[in-house]
Amino acid sequence: MCVSTKTITITEEAYHALAAQKKPQESFSEVIKRTFKKHTLLDLAGTLTREQADELRKHIAGRRKHSRKRVDTVAKQL
Repeated sequence: MCVSTKTITITEEAYHALAAQKKPQESFSEVIKRTFKKHTLLDLAGTLTREQADELRKHIAGRRKHSRKRVDTVAKQL
């Protein structure tokens, strides 16, 4: 694999912010790639406990029910 390099200029403040995110044995390139990686929903898998997921589902269901009621109310007014 061929590795090319680019030189960038950043402020001291930006450097310190980047360095604060750096893990031991991690390069600055790896910090940047990790920080700006595009995430998918699958990246969130396993982050909630079953209880947290159940609570979130209940909350979402309640909000959807409330929204449906509001839509029905507005529709009747039209």
